[in-house]
Amino acid sequence: MPEGTTWLTYLLEYVHGTLAHNAGLIGKSFVLHKAPDWKSWEPLITALLVCVALILISLRVRSKLSRTEDAVVPDDRLTLRTFMETFLGYFYDLAKGVMGPERAKQYFPIIGGSACFVFFANVVALVPGFPVCTSSLSITTGSALVVFVLFNLYGLKENGWDYLKHLAGPIWYMMPLIFVIEVISLCVRPITLAVRLMLNMAVDHLIVAIFLGLIGVVIPLPAMILTIVVVVVQTLVFALLTSIYIGLATEPAEQH
Repeated sequence: MPEGTTWLTYLLEYVHGTLAHNAGLIGKSFVLHKAPDWKSWEPLITALLVCVALILISLRVRSKLSRTEDAVVPDDRLTLRTFMETFLGYFYDLAKGVMGPERAKQYFPIIGGSACFVFFANVVALVPGFPVCTSSLSITTGSALVVFVLFNLYGLKENGWDYLKHLAGPIWYMMPLIFVIEVISLCVRPITLAVRLMLNMAVDHLIVAIFLGLIGVVIPLPAMILTIVVVVVQTLVFALLTSIYIGLATEPAEQH
């Protein structure tokens, strides 16, 4: 298997070849008249698979919690329910420490959802041959843009035009310059979120692939431990920055 190629690439190429041969449904690309590169679909399809897995996990956990006796009595061993309760509880406490309990409860769906997606999308790096969608800049940029759009909408919803007025600063003759600087600063936030996550996961996945190519059992263990650390840290950083951005945007105008 060539370096950087996964089973999903071969599957997509097989599907592409079959469809093109049997029905002629897939021709040449309209761009530069080049055949479609199916490897570019890996991140998107992997991200969709992660989303489907998260939906199934959430439905499973919800069904357990919907029964009164199961919701009250905790499991006596590590199960999917206890893992998700511990995982989401940690990030809820993180958000509560950043923005207070009231706003943490209000905005936790985006914070908890981001943490779940980043964690599960990253943890597949431990599966040999499985593509890691967060090593693609397009996926991390999309995730960062969702956070960027939402925290600005939350800020406008909570503070109205005071949110934009805050970007201009209190000194009237410096307002145009400060406003431009603040807007640039806001626009840099999704870039830092996307690039940080993509670079860390791409490099980590490459290191694991190199070690797996050396010896199949012994040597990859330190790399896999490193991968676990990177996965946890990147999930924590993404969720923490999301909490900070939302907290700053939704802070009452009189406290700015």
